[in-house]
Amino acid sequence: MTMNNEIQNIINNQINAELQSFYAYLGMAAYFDEQSLEGFAHWAKKQSEEEHEHAMKFYRHLQERGGSVELKALEPVDTSFNSVVAAFKAALKQEQHITKLIHEMYDKAISRKDYPLQQLLNWFIEEQVEEEDMVQTIIDQLERVGDSGEGILMLDRELKSR
Repeated sequence: MTMNNEIQNIINNQINAELQSFYAYLGMAAYFDEQSLEGFAHWAKKQSEEEHEHAMKFYRHLQERGGSVELKALEPVDTSFNSVVAAFKAALKQEQHITKLIHEMYDKAISRKDYPLQQLLNWFIEEQVEEEDMVQTIIDQLERVGDSGEGILMLDRELKSR
């Protein structure tokens, strides 16, 4: 079965975007580790692993449908931030970018009547709602505690148990 080139290209672009997210969360983890915030670092590493899994879902989908995987270079990512909340705001921006790409892919899958891709993307659409909500909740909590070292340490302990 030959895959439509346009669909193959957007899936390859999504693999790259998911790997870029993997890399971005790893950069966040490095920042948190340097700040001795083990819980935040643990959370970011888990997010990084999830993004890698997402890339692999698209990778397998492409392979299973006879497409060709094209791996592209990753861009450098931040490993330092002005604050913990700034790191999470960057994470939210990244998640919103991924959501936008997935919605664009879904539109393309509909226009090309690519039902297998639509099925895969249904899972990702739900996942992105959860991802954005989780990051926004952490931002809300961080903003609530402000510069309180005790509050940040409490959240750090909470995220360590993820």
